[in-house]
Amino acid sequence: MVQVMWLAIAALVTFSVGYLGYSRYLARFVELDDERETPAHKYDDGQEYVPSKKPVLLGHHYSSIAGGAPIAGPITAAAAFGWIPAIIWIAVGNPLFGAVHDFMSLSSSVRHDGKSIGYIIGQYVGERGKNMLLWFAYLTIILVIAAFAYLIGLVLDAFPAAATASVIYIALAVLFGVYLYQLNLPFLPGAVAFVAMVFGGVWVGLQYPLAIFARPELPEGTIVLLGSGGEWLPLAGAFDPNMAAWVLVTVLYAFAASVLPVWVLLQPRDFLTSSLLYTGVGGMILGAIVGTIIGFSPVEVDVFVPGLAEPVQTATIESLTTQVPGWTGFVSSLGPLFPFLFVTIACGTISGFHSLVSSGTTAKQLDKESDARLIGYGGMLGEGLLGVTAVLAVVIVAGSTAGLGSALVTFPSGGGALLTVFGLGTAAAATFIGLVFVSFLLTSTDTAMRLGRYMLEEIVGAPETSVEETVTNRYVNAGVLSLAGYLLVASGTWENIWPLFGGANQALAALALLVATVWLANWDDSKQLVSTGAPLVFMLAVTVVALLWIGLYRNPTTILAGEYETTIAAVSLGFQSLIALVLVGLIFGITRRAYSDIKEARGGLDREAIVGSGGGGGGVEPGDD
Repeated sequence: MVQVMWLAIAALVTFSVGYLGYSRYLARFVELDDERETPAHKYDDGQEYVPSKKPVLLGHHYSSIAGGAPIAGPITAAAAFGWIPAIIWIAVGNPLFGAVHDFMSLSSSVRHDGKSIGYIIGQYVGERGKNMLLWFAYLTIILVIAAFAYLIGLVLDAFPAAATASVIYIALAVLFGVYLYQLNLPFLPGAVAFVAMVFGGVWVGLQYPLAIFARPELPEGTIVLLGSGGEWLPLAGAFDPNMAAWVLVTVLYAFAASVLPVWVLLQPRDFLTSSLLYTGVGGMILGAIVGTIIGFSPVEVDVFVPGLAEPVQTATIESLTTQVPGWTGFVSSLGPLFPFLFVTIACGTISGFHSLVSSGTTAKQLDKESDARLIGYGGMLGEGLLGVTAVLAVVIVAGSTAGLGSALVTFPSGGGALLTVFGLGTAAAATFIGLVFVSFLLTSTDTAMRLGRYMLEEIVGAPETSVEETVTNRYVNAGVLSLAGYLLVASGTWENIWPLFGGANQALAALALLVATVWLANWDDSKQLVSTGAPLVFMLAVTVVALLWIGLYRNPTTILAGEYETTIAAVSLGFQSLIALVLVGLIFGITRRAYSDIKEARGGLDREAIVGSGGGGGGVEPGDD
């Protein structure tokens, strides 16, 4: 057994070295300059391009990228392979891979008028390469929606008090948007008041838990909106009706949120989410350290069965030491450690979804170029800390990794146990962490759907026919994303949904690094390509192997063996295989075009062309031509 405090300290050390050293080098390398006008000022329209203060934009960016994935991925990997490989991949990979990816995605977008990574690659390899990347991103968005809708349904089903708190949180976000942007009232007192009310929502949730359909073992006093039944829901065959209903509600919520102006929900909600994020992540890390130093009072927590939320056991946490294996073997139910460790922990170490956020929304709101260092590189380090806390919260609970689903819904209980160091009751603390989990998931789900809309609109361009006008209609576009994501959830198992999402997400990260490498190669011959090129090659190898494993081996084997619960589950598995193989084809097509462009720009790819002079020097940026 190992004190979990040391796991947190190890990550804090590597992250600090990365931010203080490597990020400073990268900022000089891409020549951040506050005298250069950012797209937010150049195209200020009060809608998409809006100059934002650094703390506000950091909150929006951080809460958009730090969704439920950096919680779910590390927990799943720790349960599958052990906490040792999970922590190593986060602590080392984040500052060298993920933070570089986020910073370069944001910087390259800012230098290209806040355009997406698809637009940027199109500037160098042509329209076809651009559309291939955008289609790749669009398919990845569908997988994001599916994975996060599954998780939200799982957590709200297991923690009805968190469901009430989440409804209150969304309502407060809308009111905060009206307070700020319609009534033009002062930010600071409003922020204090609304954040306090969000925390008050936890207390309300404890008094009035919420479920849509009745199920066994609901807490006393739970408000059941639709009584018993619900078997008619499309996904009720795969899950219990209450979880199936929450999945449907989540998809409908994401649809609505994605078509609203950003001031109505996106920006105010993200600020409130960031307050939960800072409190939850900081509280759990401090709880692990303080509880180890001054002592920890034993608490009892429940380990749940996913989909039933019925405790299978009550575990007593005696001390803040690891209670689960550090290493469980090279092969798990997900597949072999290579490549599946590296796609299971996507967000938390490196995530392609972040490139869509950085170039889709954040670059359009950056006030000064120098803000990119904190928001891009620093924001990713913050997400890594969230991933570390997720591992800490689960490994202190004996039996939490008995199943991947059990590990996921044990996170609020384990995280809440860390907060009891500060005098909170176990129920209140677990409900708060459940709210933190769900708020991150909701944030990333509707942000993903909004970005998916942008992707399809960029593929079509200015609509010239009635069909193109229909396809790019925000309601039709969001509806297609909602339906496709909902269908993918129907496979019914986390082992099927998450690795496919992770493979696509990590492949998108590789392609975003490819975009950055193309940008640097065309910018100046003195720019070295190692900082982006090395993680690019590794991530390409990892993701191609993972996607081929899923598309050609795992899913076809499952279907042929009849190891699925319903017909819709079999259809979903087939749909997943098709997506995996299409993604591999797109990866090869985009990479071939980009490689040709880099080779042409550098006159070959010998060592000098790749290493360059290490980078500071001048040259004219592509966007200045």
